[in-house]
Amino acid sequence: MIKNVHGNTVDHLGAAIVAGRWAAGASLPPEPALCEMLGVSRTVVREAVKSLVAKGLVSSGPKVGTRVQPPEQWNWFDPDVVVWQSRAGLSREFLRDLQELRRIVEPAAVRLAAERATAEDVAGLRAAFEGMRSAVEEGGDYVTHDLAFHQGLLRAAHNRMVVQMSKAIGALLRTSFEISTTRKGGPRDSLPLHRAVLDAVAGRNPAKAEKAIVALIDDAREDIDMVLASRKRLPKLDQPAPWLRAET
Repeated sequence: MIKNVHGNTVDHLGAAIVAGRWAAGASLPPEPALCEMLGVSRTVVREAVKSLVAKGLVSSGPKVGTRVQPPEQWNWFDPDVVVWQSRAGLSREFLRDLQELRRIVEPAAVRLAAERATAEDVAGLRAAFEGMRSAVEEGGDYVTHDLAFHQGLLRAAHNRMVVQMSKAIGALLRTSFEISTTRKGGPRDSLPLHRAVLDAVAGRNPAKAEKAIVALIDDAREDIDMVLASRKRLPKLDQPAPWLRAET
């Protein structure tokens, strides 16, 4: 997607902050300096700063200027923040937090999905699963279907807060899926685990569904640990998800 001047300015400043160009508590350069640095007007800079304030990266006020907030204040559910972190490098701490979030949210949501999923919900899960299977066997975009499967599970809980969370954590989930997918054989090995979740939800068995999703999350964590140990290059989320090659 092509960004406009405002988007490019937000992207440039946000990525620089997440990469540590300005430490927490440090002030951004004054407006004239930022205008010259970025080649944009004061209006663009001011609007970009407002966007960064909304994302929790900076605070701004009279006489104190614009100061960088500590990472604990950043909105980690904001897709831009996650993308900037992927550019700067995905730390073990970041990935640990992600896996712990999944362990907290998904099992409870899947229990609800097993109780509340509609026929339409289950059909969507089946379609996403078939997309994953097709990508493994014939080649294609596995990650997008994997994301659709997990977001479909959260929507199937039919809890408005969880549904909103499914939108917010999309970039975080994609981070996990892209990393685990880089392990050779990882996508194929995960198919039976996804199938177990699907069957338990379709069969309206909450306990079995919860057990199955925990097994799937733990398997993903092991994949991520193996990828980190191998020192493979980690994905950059501002690029399209890589396609799988057909397995023969």
